[in-house]
Amino acid sequence: MKPKHREDVLRRLRIARGHLDGVVRMVEEDAYCPEVMKQLAAVQGSLQRASRQVLRNHLETCVADAMRAGRVDEIVDELMDALRFDRTPLGASVDGAPAERTEQGDGAQEMGLKT
Repeated sequence: MKPKHREDVLRRLRIARGHLDGVVRMVEEDAYCPEVMKQLAAVQGSLQRASRQVLRNHLETCVADAMRAGRVDEIVDELMDALRFDRTPLGASVDGAPAERTEQGDGAQEMGLKT
């Protein structure tokens, strides 16, 4: 993985892990269900952004190399197989609306946490 993508994915995953720990505490403390649901959606969004970054890296590296080597069918099949596990491979949110695009982010406010 390219260093810039690895750093970004790790940052996003660490933020999601911290946010998920907060959601676990909410459930342990019997928080209001809709609030828990909102926070779970925010964690899922953060994980989706990490997944898209991994996809971007794959397209820039592995897919590009395979295409140059003439292995187009192989790499397309592999990518299609991987994408069947991703509910929103094209960047749509879980409800089907376009996902918000941010260059930087994943902070507490973006994920719906009260600061």
